[in-house]
Amino acid sequence: MRIHLYVTAFIIVGALLLNLRTREILVLLFMINFVLVAEMFNSAIEATVDLVSPNYHPLAKFAKDISAGAVLVTTIMAVTVGALIAVGDDAWDRIRLALTAEQPATPVMWRILLGCLLLFIIVVIGKGLGKRGTVLKGGLVSGHAAYGFFIAGTVMFISDSPLVTALALLLAAIIAQSRWEAKIHSISELVLGATVGMVLSLIAFGLMPK
Repeated sequence: MRIHLYVTAFIIVGALLLNLRTREILVLLFMINFVLVAEMFNSAIEATVDLVSPNYHPLAKFAKDISAGAVLVTTIMAVTVGALIAVGDDAWDRIRLALTAEQPATPVMWRILLGCLLLFIIVVIGKGLGKRGTVLKGGLVSGHAAYGFFIAGTVMFISDSPLVTALALLLAAIIAQSRWEAKIHSISELVLGATVGMVLSLIAFGLMPK
């Protein structure tokens, strides 16, 4: 909840710096409140499940996973709405042109797809080299941190807005921090994953020919 409140304060300051209209700020506040309420319901469900079933039970795990998934869905929606507001009213036109134009947007999309594929291969190999964890959980390289920082690095290279870049890096850091709090990855595994993601974004967008 503390992290959510920090992010809320950061978003509000960013909205003021972008000189957003009152209606847009109200939409952002609504989405932020939506995420906070979902997080509160998630915490209440987890506490209730622990009270009713203190020992492990598949149904208790299922209930917790569903409540956590609800928070994830609301967070993704909130981030999407915030990103569209930050881009501007013509966001859909820009996206449509980027997806249909032959130059120069198509190479960017291919770089993202190729980067995600290469990152998946690297993460799987890295997990295989480790002595603990599996391909889907844990392991030497954090896949969540790798993809989070790859996307953040991609945003950094293709965006002209320092604020958008800062938000992308902040979200990637939150993803990595959540994996550490859940005790799924160590600091070194998260740093390694973040490094792999940033290096791959550097190669795809900073070093490859335009």
